[in-house]
Amino acid sequence: MRWLVGLLALGLLTLGLYTWTTLNWAYATGERAGYVQKLSKKGWVCKTWEGELAMTTVPGVAPVLWQFTVRDDAVADRVHGALGQRVVVHYAEHRGLPTTCFGDTPYFVDAVEVAKEPGS
Repeated sequence: MRWLVGLLALGLLTLGLYTWTTLNWAYATGERAGYVQKLSKKGWVCKTWEGELAMTTVPGVAPVLWQFTVRDDAVADRVHGALGQRVVVHYAEHRGLPTTCFGDTPYFVDAVEVAKEPGS
């Protein structure tokens, strides 16, 4: 019985260490530009901010939609304030998260900046 409890504790410790590593080590970082067209707080138990960025290169061409997650409420407020405006978002990609409780996407936006319109 004692070894079973030890094995369970080791499994939980391993899962905790794995989750901590995937949340704190970014597979990739980068920036994307476009128009924030959606931001909502979603989830049954774990509420996360989920958004959508419409990236377009030329007016009149169908945009590519990019889904992202925001974990920080202050960043979510800035993203919400930029709805409909052209923005540049900085993100970190965290692959392999063990649950969607941290967000629906692996792309976590941590900064947003309203961009100048092209030609202005």
